[in-house]
Amino acid sequence: MHESIRLQKYLAQCGLASRRKAEELIAAGKVTVDGVVVTEMGVLVISGVQTIACMGKVVEAREQLVSYLLNKPKGYVTTLADPQGRPVVTELLKEAGTRLFPVGRLDLDTEGALILTNDGGLAQQVQHPSHEINKTYEALVRGMPDDRKLNLLRSGIPLEGKLTSPARLRLLSRQGANCLMEITIHEGRKRQVKKMFSYIGHPVLSLKRTAYGGLRLGNLQTGRYRRLNSADLKKIFL
Repeated sequence: MHESIRLQKYLAQCGLASRRKAEELIAAGKVTVDGVVVTEMGVLVISGVQTIACMGKVVEAREQLVSYLLNKPKGYVTTLADPQGRPVVTELLKEAGTRLFPVGRLDLDTEGALILTNDGGLAQQVQHPSHEINKTYEALVRGMPDDRKLNLLRSGIPLEGKLTSPARLRLLSRQGANCLMEITIHEGRKRQVKKMFSYIGHPVLSLKRTAYGGLRLGNLQTGRYRRLNSADLKKIFL
C-alpha cells in the first residue's frame, strides 16, 4: 500500500532541495503533479503512483538505505533464492518492506548474527579483507582442547595452503565432556571456524556468531531482527 506525503516533504526526501527551498519552488509554480502546476503548500502526493516534476524534470524518490541485524536460526540459507527449496533468510524480514541482501554468509546449520541491508557500500566495507572486521563466534566443541592446541589456533594454522590469521580464544564453559569456546577471527573463509577446530581434533558440534566487531546480538531472540542506526553501524568497525 502506497502512503501519501506532503509535496514539499517528498521533494526534500528525493534530495532535490531543502524543505524550505522546495516550498519556494512550489510557490513559484515550478512543480507539477501529473502535469498540473501546483502552487499550494501541503498538497498530498503518492510516490510511485503520481508523476512529480520540477521545471520539467521528473523527481523520483531515492531508496532509503537501511540495515538490519538478524539472529539467524538454523535451517535457513543465506542466499536470495535456493534451488533446493530450503528457506532463505530474507523470508524472516518480509515486514521490513524493502529488498534486502545478506552481508556474507552463515552455514545452514549455523545460527546467530547476520547483517542484511540494501546498502551495497556498507556490504563492501564489511566484507573487504582490508577492513579486517572481527567476527566473534560461540562454538560448542567436542572434548576439551588443551593450551597447546588452542595456541595453534592463536598463532595460525595451515588451511587450504594458507596460514590462518591469529585468532582470539577463550573458554566460556564446560558442558559435560565438551566445552563452549569463544573465538574471534577477521577472515571469512568458507566454514573456517569448523575447519580450524577440526584441525586440532575437536570438531564443532554447534556454532553461533555473536558479533560483528563491537555490534553484538545481545538479547535479540532467534529469528528476530532489529533495524540498525548510525551508532550501531559504527560499532561494526570497532
